[in-house]
Amino acid sequence: MSSREFTESLGAKVRARRGSLSLSQSDLADLAGVSERFVRFVEQGKTTVQLEPLLAVLGTLGLELKVQPAGKQSKLP
Repeated sequence: MSSREFTESLGAKVRARRGSLSLSQSDLADLAGVSERFVRFVEQGKTTVQLEPLLAVLGTLGLELKVQPAGKQSKLP
């Protein structure tokens, strides 16, 4: 999965979760302690968002970011 595909998928999941909680982008930004612009960038799939505020947004939504071994695409033994 490319970084663009990852961030677009992440953005769609954040947008869907925010919607299911009936939160506006402004509401989410206030609750997570980030700017509304940052929330918009996450939902648009911007590839250069910072990790710490991203984790704040995800935590506010009850989501988490996990790292796991890749499938057959892994270059490590």
